[in-house]
Amino acid sequence: MRRMRIKQWDMSDPDVIRGCHEVRQAARRADDPDGPPQSERRLRVLLEGVRTGIPNEVWFTDGAVGDNEAIDGEAGDGEAIDGEAGDGGPGVIRGWYLLQLPDQENLDHAFVNVIVHPEHRRRGIGTALLRHAARRAREHGRSALGGETLLESAGDAFATRTGAKPGIVAAIRVLDVGAVPPGLVSGLRADAAAKAAGYSLVSWTGPVPEERLDGIARLMEAMNDAPWDYEDERWDAERVRTRINGRIARAGTRWYTVGAVSDKTGELAAFSVLIIDPQHPEWGLQGDTGVLRHHRGHRLGTLVKTAMLEWLATAEPRLRRIKTDNAASNNYMISINERLGFTVHGFARQHDLTVTAVLGD
Repeated sequence: MRRMRIKQWDMSDPDVIRGCHEVRQAARRADDPDGPPQSERRLRVLLEGVRTGIPNEVWFTDGAVGDNEAIDGEAGDGEAIDGEAGDGGPGVIRGWYLLQLPDQENLDHAFVNVIVHPEHRRRGIGTALLRHAARRAREHGRSALGGETLLESAGDAFATRTGAKPGIVAAIRVLDVGAVPPGLVSGLRADAAAKAAGYSLVSWTGPVPEERLDGIARLMEAMNDAPWDYEDERWDAERVRTRINGRIARAGTRWYTVGAVSDKTGELAAFSVLIIDPQHPEWGLQGDTGVLRHHRGHRLGTLVKTAMLEWLATAEPRLRRIKTDNAASNNYMISINERLGFTVHGFARQHDLTVTAVLGD
């Protein structure tokens, strides 16, 4: 039995982010080879907390065995690990985890994502990282860990072995843009527009304009009625300004938003967001799509999504695939996506686990 050193990334070492990216890409090739790649810059945005605006920590192991790690000024025992940590010597990252610490809702939870290089799995590294994450969560006053894994992946099997409680299953769908029959999108848009008389489309790229902050806040709250295992989120203009616009300003990705506005009241009734990573412009990542409850029934979801596809056909000519995901029980949004030609790519499952269960106390 040896002790594995787990170290915190201080966001100043480019070699660490490079190593974490290599682990992430290797895991993607093993677990989701046909899914969208993730650029090093986009991963850094996630690990720095820019992507969500939620406080977080990143810890990693390079297989080194040495002095105990200090955790918040207290001497720790390191993590016990069976056998050898792996070949290649210290300095090559074998695994890491991201611990997100919500600061407005779900204050009893930390959300954790543990990733181990496929070549170093089944050696106790994932278990050591999870135990370390549980201790950190407890230090922050959290009693539970939440996470998500691809269904039937190595991560899903790992979550099951830990005794995590399975939660909502989300269906991941991908649209092959080149396979969409000619005229399908324009036909669906025309049909939706006929049902949406009294609404006009607006669009913008990049941050949410100041005059739309309140409207986006209301739409973000409107999505609370979508299937979800955790507390509802509360939004206002300031949260949109800091959490969404702040993320856009630092992320280096291209954000496209299409909205539908009531001609009678001027209220922003629906919106849809799509994100492009400039380093992988062949992939589009569907962001939020929402419709205010009292404006539902007018095909606004279809209207904004078809308008988005027609816009991107010109704005992003290299776009080939679009990824989206919805809770498997979200029949309304799934039906829209299926009419557009999205097909099932896989499934993801949420998991929940108490800190006490991980630490065995």
